[in-house]
Amino acid sequence: MDKVVKNSNLADSMKFSIWLKEFTGALKGINDGSVPCGECVGCCTSSYFIHIKPTDRESIKHIPRELMFPAPGLPKGHYLLGYDDKGHCPMFKGGRCSIYSYRPETCRQYDCRIYPATGIFPDNEKPEILRKAKGWNFDVSSSEDIEAIEAVRASSQFIEKYHDHFPKEFIPRNSPQQAVLAIRIHSEFIGIDSQEIESNAQEIIKLIVSKYG
Repeated sequence: MDKVVKNSNLADSMKFSIWLKEFTGALKGINDGSVPCGECVGCCTSSYFIHIKPTDRESIKHIPRELMFPAPGLPKGHYLLGYDDKGHCPMFKGGRCSIYSYRPETCRQYDCRIYPATGIFPDNEKPEILRKAKGWNFDVSSSEDIEAIEAVRASSQFIEKYHDHFPKEFIPRNSPQQAVLAIRIHSEFIGIDSQEIESNAQEIIKLIVSKYG
């Protein structure tokens, strides 16, 4: 597996192991995501469908019903929020999110650092996000950071290589969800070398499906 090059200016980067802990905490609902977006509004303006869950009660109260439609393939109570003819979220107004304090969990958890972390990047149709994602740097100066990022990269490569061996629809089709899945399952690849992964691929697939399906 390719090593991640250490950033020469560690003051402008974040320790990978710390970021990973915070992000996985956000996925579990332990904390909200905290991304230093600056002036970037790429995720609000890149033609994304936003998944709104039944637990997003405050979001549902603040989003006009006519803007949401039932999410295909998901149980009742799950919705998607579309985008306008510019590719903008309809709740993006005046250059900002108009319901920021009540934004859905999907938005709270969105962190484009998942792309450089996993090596799974969005396509060129989302240039603003791609530009921002490629600008992030991680500090991988400790053995803990290296072990963590190697496990994440191993999981993303495993998903790509064995995609067709998983049950249908287990592997998401879009890059953000694939990257999130790679991070969710990364702990299964800690301390395992590539040869061991290859030798136990089918057992690993079964384990992942049973734990994360």
